[in-house]
Amino acid sequence: QVALRIRPMSAAELAEGARPIAHSTDEQVVVLRDPMEDSDDVLRARRSREKSYVFDVAFDSTATQETVYRATTRGLIAGVISGYNATIFTYGPTGCGKTYTMLGTDNEPGICARTLGDLFQSIEDTSSDTEYKVTMSYLEIYNEMIRDLLKPSRGCLQLREDAGGTVRVAGITEVSAISAEEVLQLLAQGNRQRTQEHTAANHTSSRSHAVLQVTVCQRHQGGGLRCGRLFMIDLAGSERAAQTQNRGQRMKEGAHINRSLLALGNCIKALSHQASSKYINYRDSKLTRLLKDSLGGNSRTVMIAHISPASTAFEESRSTLAYAHRAKSIRTTV
Repeated sequence: QVALRIRPMSAAELAEGARPIAHSTDEQVVVLRDPMEDSDDVLRARRSREKSYVFDVAFDSTATQETVYRATTRGLIAGVISGYNATIFTYGPTGCGKTYTMLGTDNEPGICARTLGDLFQSIEDTSSDTEYKVTMSYLEIYNEMIRDLLKPSRGCLQLREDAGGTVRVAGITEVSAISAEEVLQLLAQGNRQRTQEHTAANHTSSRSHAVLQVTVCQRHQGGGLRCGRLFMIDLAGSERAAQTQNRGQRMKEGAHINRSLLALGNCIKALSHQASSKYINYRDSKLTRLLKDSLGGNSRTVMIAHISPASTAFEESRSTLAYAHRAKSIRTTV
């Protein structure tokens, strides 16, 4: 499932005279207008300045956190408890609301808090003859290095592939949890360790991809063990140096961010035309190796793309819409 969310215009965009050029016409269609095309241009007079993109669900700037959660993620919880895998990830340019959608604020909690609350509630509501164990890990991929956000002192961790072909992080801290509040406390602790910096596009720009993994194992009395994994991923924003005005260290970070997002884009492109290309190159980045099952394997996956409606962000919005639209044709096999 691919969703698209348009954030409200920011004070900075309004101050520099930006006009809104993106809007959703109904629950699935997003229209983007090219602000540069001249209405007096005779050669292009018959060409439409607007382009429409169709998604599984589209949210305009008035959509609430609860609306986004119900339409994208709520339906995945029953599957995770039953032993299936699920992945939710946010994508889009720097400063377009990915972290807000995923983590939210104290007053408006995001997808992570709402999903965990419903997950533990569903476990409580199930029959008493089933035993559950919930574990979680939280990591970030920063400059192509993996850091444990629950125990940052462990340094750089490595990816390993087990006998079943599942990619795992060697030495990652896995914490058992018995309530949503406990997981949210650990999540808040991890977020304080996360790499953030000021850029011209966003005062608290995430400079890393953050991956929260929740594993739910269930054992029926006299039955076997079933495990479902839930990934919740807040990607770092794709960015142009001109837009973020980054130099030096920030610019190097941006290059690493864009490299891993390009690798992700290449995997999405190959998966959406799977008949023509049998080989999917997941090994181009740590991010794509970690997301191998989520993108092409045994997982139900939701991508929530984000754009700004401002005319000044037209190029970023157009490339994000094209990227997300391409992801719509991927079919995973749960």
